[in-house]
Amino acid sequence: MPQLASRVGRAKPSAIMQVAEKAKRLKAEGRDIISFSIGVPNFLPGEHVYAAARESLTHDSGQYGSNRGSDALLDASLAHMAEVGLAGFTRANCATGIGAKHVIFNLAEALLDEGDTIVFPTPYWTSYLDIAEIVDAKIDLLPCPPEQSYKLRPEQLEAALAKKPKVFLFNNPSNPTGMVYGRDEIDALADVLVRHPDTWIITDDIYNRMVFDGIGYHNFLHERPELRDRLIFIDSLSKTYGMPGWRVGFMAGPEQVAKAVVALNSNHITNIPEVTTAAAVAALTGPQDIPRAKNAEFAAKRDQVMDVLAQIPGLVCPRPQGAFYVFPDVSAYYGKTHGPTGLKAGNDIELCSALLEAKGVACVPGSAFGEPRALRISYTCPTPQLAPGLQRIREFFAELT
Repeated sequence: MPQLASRVGRAKPSAIMQVAEKAKRLKAEGRDIISFSIGVPNFLPGEHVYAAARESLTHDSGQYGSNRGSDALLDASLAHMAEVGLAGFTRANCATGIGAKHVIFNLAEALLDEGDTIVFPTPYWTSYLDIAEIVDAKIDLLPCPPEQSYKLRPEQLEAALAKKPKVFLFNNPSNPTGMVYGRDEIDALADVLVRHPDTWIITDDIYNRMVFDGIGYHNFLHERPELRDRLIFIDSLSKTYGMPGWRVGFMAGPEQVAKAVVALNSNHITNIPEVTTAAAVAALTGPQDIPRAKNAEFAAKRDQVMDVLAQIPGLVCPRPQGAFYVFPDVSAYYGKTHGPTGLKAGNDIELCSALLEAKGVACVPGSAFGEPRALRISYTCPTPQLAPGLQRIREFFAELT
């Protein structure tokens, strides 16, 4: 029998989706499940987005669209970037994709040959590792433990870039930690990047509109515009606009990189559908009241989660200032047993499994993100579920002996 390609053996199902699917299955079986697992914003876009989608169907061309993305979508995305201080790009610098994940995959194929090195901090979004392994790149992980607030330090970056990796991938605000780099921190890292001109820089900043506490969003280009000729910025509609299922991602960077992604699109997807494009343009250019309101709601939910976690002895959790995640270090409870059920909590996977079985609360083990001392809580569940879910978590840790 013919064999599959070797790269298939390097492709792994999403650990996050596996937890979400298990929670969904238990709920279908009648269990009372509260899910803090999958990173979806759990709100819907405004009516103007649906109106634009419906209107587009009345004059559907039935034709192929642009491999790069429609002019209207490119212009809307460029204006959206300019609002956060990233002006000066043109359509030739841009490309779209079926979600940010697809854009990152295209960039991996465009920038990394087999054996090239990509470097990124730990904890990381799960797909970074998975995509790098599929394209057979070498991976250099930069550990950023809770003791340094899950943030990359300039000296770590300096040592990594001295080895001349092909790509440096950076996520701000962070999934899974919710941490946000302030201006001074970005400035210090940008100084390092300037000194190492042989490395492409990808900034995956899809949570750039979800920043709390007045800290603001900062990109390396804000501090060092000379990095423009090798920096690629990634954004998405999924989180900001409550549109994860619409699958619209976007990149802006050097023209040669955008051209390469467009060429890959021509072979992978051809184009984003017209109806999706219309909805995306409406989201970007229409009223922004829902995203602003949700950002304030997420900040309040962050406070609620942190207040409960502070009541659990031994948990260590740097205070997140963006996205919609908290990432507590729960390793003080490893090796314990859940008294009422006898379930073991020997590590993050066992602890999360015991939490789901004993209390019906789904969280993602930190090892999925390269940090096995932690677990990720995504607090975008319906507001009435948040307090009961947090109470179950507190009870669970109290019952570990």
